[in-house]
Amino acid sequence: MNAAATQPDTWIWAIALVLGFATLSVLLGEVIHRLKRRGRAMASTLRLVRNLILPVLVFLLFMQHLLNLSGDARLVKTVETLLWVVVIHGALSLLNVLLFEQAEVGTWRSRVPKLLIDLARLFLILLGTAIVLATVWNADLAGLVTALGVSSIVIGLALQDTLGSVMSGIALLFERPFSVGDWLHVGGVVGRVIDINWRAIRLETLEREMVVIPHKVISGETIRNFNQPFQLHAERIRIGFSYNDPPNLARQVLKSTALETQGILAEPEPKIFTLSYDDFAVTYEVKFFIRDYGELEDIRDRFMTRVWYAAQRNNLTIPFPIRTVYHYHGPTTEAKNTSKKFTDSLSSLPAFVPLDKAQENLQVSSEGINLQHFAAGETVVRQGHTGDALYIIVSGHAVMTTSDAAGHEVEVLPLKGGEFFGEMALFSGEPSIVSVTAVEDLEVMMIDATVVNQMIDRQPSFAREIGQILEIRRRTIQEVSQSPLPADLPTEWN
Repeated sequence: MNAAATQPDTWIWAIALVLGFATLSVLLGEVIHRLKRRGRAMASTLRLVRNLILPVLVFLLFMQHLLNLSGDARLVKTVETLLWVVVIHGALSLLNVLLFEQAEVGTWRSRVPKLLIDLARLFLILLGTAIVLATVWNADLAGLVTALGVSSIVIGLALQDTLGSVMSGIALLFERPFSVGDWLHVGGVVGRVIDINWRAIRLETLEREMVVIPHKVISGETIRNFNQPFQLHAERIRIGFSYNDPPNLARQVLKSTALETQGILAEPEPKIFTLSYDDFAVTYEVKFFIRDYGELEDIRDRFMTRVWYAAQRNNLTIPFPIRTVYHYHGPTTEAKNTSKKFTDSLSSLPAFVPLDKAQENLQVSSEGINLQHFAAGETVVRQGHTGDALYIIVSGHAVMTTSDAAGHEVEVLPLKGGEFFGEMALFSGEPSIVSVTAVEDLEVMMIDATVVNQMIDRQPSFAREIGQILEIRRRTIQEVSQSPLPADLPTEWN
């Protein structure tokens, strides 16, 4: 048996290394588990200590005090060098956690780019490794620096484009003109930033394609950020209406349509400009604001779809560049067109609606009666607004809603072809207590209050029919809303 192995110091070192290594490993493991469960960044540094620094340190002590190897032995120097390298790495990891990982939002430490931190850590590790080589191995640092200098020149010339992108990336990260999640317009490409690395940024376009743009290219381009300095984006859309349409009416219709479109902000409010008088139309520009640029295509689609329905309801003409030759034959042709339109619509009305459906009386009947179209999702009657017309559904479906005692909007009943609405506000003279929204494309016949009164005078049973239906709806609304209705709301007329 080796005499050194029987010495008391050797046994003490052996017991201390075995027990100390096991104890420290268990304690560090428990602390790491608790820190990880709390989401603390210190857990990664302690894991480095347990998995690298502690085993290397124990192995070095084992060679020095149990194997009694000389400090000048190559194996001992190698392990000692490795120990110092991992200690430097651990110290830098601890410094990173204390300075940057736990930095408060808005401080200068939170604004330091991760790329710069990684490059600084790499530089300090290389510097520390050089010092360790000089201390442990007595290496000539002057010769090493000279060799590294020559090598750096060669490598720099070979990788000048890559290094240029790295330096441009560092400059961009310091300036911070954008961050992950921002929508950018760079060099003709529009996309959302999904990653920023040491060489380039990655954009995801609206077509779900990924575009990689090097930092060197970005530094020479004009960058448009749709998310900074405000989380708003102004979109402009041009629309033309006929010269016969009053500009103020066209502007009003466009503005109300924009405010009714989901996704368009009411504040800042949309702006409508009379832009130019072109060859075949008066061109208007709609400027509205959205909050999420990624929803631009859907918002534009909803708005442009509703413009058509709004134009139809308000008798606005959307012209197109063709040459039209008009042959006017007096009111006869117009009457025929009106006749056919109302013939098709009146066929779907309930029998108790006293409208004269005879061909010779259609022109008279159509006075005060308009056919209107609403897109799916548009509100025909809004709760709290007054009304002066009765609406009868020609085609499509709608839903009647009201607000309950808690202020939540609840459904009262669905409406289908042949059913009417708007009678509550029309006959009470009070603001409507319900809202009616189109579930799908809706065509309604809007009958003016004057015509409705004439219909009641001509056929009193019409009022009784409306009264019966209104009483049923009154009870349903009261059950749903759990709130009393206006006392003067009539239930029948004589």
